[in-house]
Amino acid sequence: MTRQSENNRVDRTLRKLSLDREAPKSAFILLVLLYAIATFLTVTTGRMHGETIIFGIPVEYTSLPGIFSTLGNICIILLVVLFRKVGYIVSVGLIILQLPMNYVNVFVRHHYRGLPGFFSSIMVIISITVIYLSYKKILNYQNSIREQAVTDRLTGLPNRFATGELMADLLKKDERFCLVSTDLNNFKSVNDTMGHATGDLVLKEVANRWKTLANSMNTGTVDFVARNTGDEFLIVISDYQSIEDVENTIAMYKAELEKKITIDNCDYFMTACFGYTLCPDDTEVIENLYLFADSALHELKKSGSGSRLLRFTPEVLNTEKTLEIERKIRTALSEDKIFFNLQPQYDMNHKLRGFEALARMKDDDGSYINPADFIPVAEDTGLVDRIDNKVFELAVQFIKDVNMDTDHDITMSVNVSVRHLMKNNFIEEIKRVLDAYKVPAECIEIEITESIMIDSADKALQRIDELKLMGMKVAIDDFGTGYSSLSYLNSFPSDLLKIDKSFIDKMNMSASSRQYVAMIISIGHTLNLKVISEGVETSDQIDVLKQIGCDYIQGYVWGMPMPPEEAKKLLEQEHA
Repeated sequence: MTRQSENNRVDRTLRKLSLDREAPKSAFILLVLLYAIATFLTVTTGRMHGETIIFGIPVEYTSLPGIFSTLGNICIILLVVLFRKVGYIVSVGLIILQLPMNYVNVFVRHHYRGLPGFFSSIMVIISITVIYLSYKKILNYQNSIREQAVTDRLTGLPNRFATGELMADLLKKDERFCLVSTDLNNFKSVNDTMGHATGDLVLKEVANRWKTLANSMNTGTVDFVARNTGDEFLIVISDYQSIEDVENTIAMYKAELEKKITIDNCDYFMTACFGYTLCPDDTEVIENLYLFADSALHELKKSGSGSRLLRFTPEVLNTEKTLEIERKIRTALSEDKIFFNLQPQYDMNHKLRGFEALARMKDDDGSYINPADFIPVAEDTGLVDRIDNKVFELAVQFIKDVNMDTDHDITMSVNVSVRHLMKNNFIEEIKRVLDAYKVPAECIEIEITESIMIDSADKALQRIDELKLMGMKVAIDDFGTGYSSLSYLNSFPSDLLKIDKSFIDKMNMSASSRQYVAMIISIGHTLNLKVISEGVETSDQIDVLKQIGCDYIQGYVWGMPMPPEEAKKLLEQEHA
């Protein structure tokens, strides 16, 4: 297939978007044939005398010509309605061909029985002319609506809807293609400094350049350029042999864009980023094609690497997921929708020690977002300290509420990220919340990960000393999973070691795993620390932990994370 024919194929696809649809050619031939048969029967029965029997009823031949003439007229009307201009011309031609014969038959030969047929033919011509002209107005209106539906009004380029229709057509034909998503860099500054009217002229110039390039067929591929929205454009590239062909084509659009644009004696130098995805290599779902191309574009702009071109990969989609989670975190923080659950902690005799406060967040549809998804994103984006603060305040408020109702002696364990702990105003933030709710520091236990021992040992020691001076407890979380050092551990004034769930899961599977947990407990006791095991889920695990001297447990076997209201009920049951 030549590139010229490929371009014609693209044009035909766009024309098919019209609301105007022709009937198949076979219907045209059938209607003309039926009209010819009806005309023949009209003439034939008009010359016959006598009567015939139809469905047991005697019918005179003189009444049949009117019936066949009406059927012929119906065929004529259908030709005009279904085939518009062609149908109208053919219909008028067929009727005009009969008029001389009808005229001679009626006015020359004085066969006046044909007089109704003569005037009927004239009336049919008038009727189909009115139908055709009216229908033509409707078609013009439909075409106008179609143009608005598939065309961007500012640039005259096809729009996103037209792009989707073209891709659907390519998919039906099992043709491979590439979707490119692109937007102009720093276009907002043009609008802000020179005004939106100038910005519109820049967009028109870019659209004109890219449309001219696509129509020129100089890229070596078949290209379709559309405007998505704002300063965003879409390019569909087909008829390529390799990824190099695709990237060479994109490079030509990039070069065309970067030529100087002069408007009102001012020069503008525009650049753009291009993210692309291949069909069917990456996906055959149109919505995913849009998503993948946009994801590649956003990853490219986010990276700030200076590159202007990126193909979609699954890793890019993970980045998009991260960006979406970051957006949800920011929304939850701004709308005060970060909340917490409380997981009970028990001693080995099933006496309640206290709770661990766990950050929770819901999605827009009300479903829970896994903390394993949003906590790492919060840490990477610097939002984790705001989450820490919110959960700490909620936990302190809970302590105040239960202390007002009863005289419960419980410990509230709260996680603090390394990043948050190292902030210069961390201690002031903690004190401010405790003072606001008038809760003694002795009720609070701060959990930190052991990685802090390696990352910033000196500053961490200072922070922990300050917390201990306030009267707080300190727990080392996830002990054994990081870069444990007994020298660091010995120097840290902590109160509790937390054994990570991963060790508890394996504890009853092998003697070595059980010995490892026993060793951690022994180390903790040697350093005069209490030890709590996380993720305890079975009674067998409880039995082993009792035998090797664990002090506390936390896990589903005795208590899942629960809302504050249920935690209060649990406290009431404990002290009933």
